[in-house]
Amino acid sequence: MSQTSVIYVLNGPNLNLLGVREPDIYGHETLADIETLCVDAAQGGEIVFRQTNHEGELIDWVHEARDKACALVINAAGYTHTSVALLDALKTLTIPIVECHLSNPAARERFRHRSYVSPVATGIISGFGSSSYELAVKAALGLVQERAGAEDRSL
Repeated sequence: MSQTSVIYVLNGPNLNLLGVREPDIYGHETLADIETLCVDAAQGGEIVFRQTNHEGELIDWVHEARDKACALVINAAGYTHTSVALLDALKTLTIPIVECHLSNPAARERFRHRSYVSPVATGIISGFGSSSYELAVKAALGLVQERAGAEDRSL
């Protein structure tokens, strides 16, 4: 891992209701259960795990990640499909961005087919339920390690 071994895992609106909100789509795990999966997947790296129902707060955390994180995993939830402001904030990052979804948005309602996160994401993991987060953190770690190896080779 790089000298900054912090991975930000940011979650958008309504994800605080996981486990009770549409469990047939989102599963029975709570957000706390998913945080535990992320911490375990980080293999000793630090996870900053946050959730908000407020777009501006999510954007502030993306700005914070610019200086404090080596990678970002983001499930922007409903803001994935609506927030140009979030896209603009994500464009300022130079760290790997992994877009994460519990369900597969492409297999759902038409309005969920457009993502404002995808154009700037390094990769996308969706449709694996809570395992999507575990896979996303592992992917982020791999991207950070790959980037660190490339930097070492260029010195």
